Amino acid sequence: MTQYLLSVYMTGDEPELSEDEIQKIYGQVDEFNAEVKAAGAWVFAGGLHPATSATVVRVQDGEVLTTDGPFAETKEQLGGFWVIEAADLDAALAWAAKGTAACMGPVEVRPFQDDPGEEPDA
Repeated sequence: MTQYLLSVYMTGDEPELSEDEIQKIYGQVDEFNAEVKAAGAWVFAGGLHPATSATVVRVQDGEVLTTDGPFAETKEQLGGFWVIEAADLDAALAWAAKGTAACMGPVEVRPFQDDPGEEPDA
């Protein structure tokens, strides 16, 4: 089985949600997480604080530099993710369809690179 990253993206211009709407989304995501776990596809998941809370670390001319804010200067930023195991891309896309409905945000699907010496899934 291949592992896939299901990335949830936020644009920063989403409408402000009421506390009831937020709790509804949390409940939907909890139900989705339980379904993924019950199916044996669960590896790991996490939600992230806003991109404004990010710190970027890099080495430049032998010095470690840190800067506030996200690395990518783009409107879309990573808001959370799931790492799942799926038989193939179609199965991962089916999980992503359920995940996007649960979290009410777009979900990008990307396979992890195969481990050296491991046979790739067909």
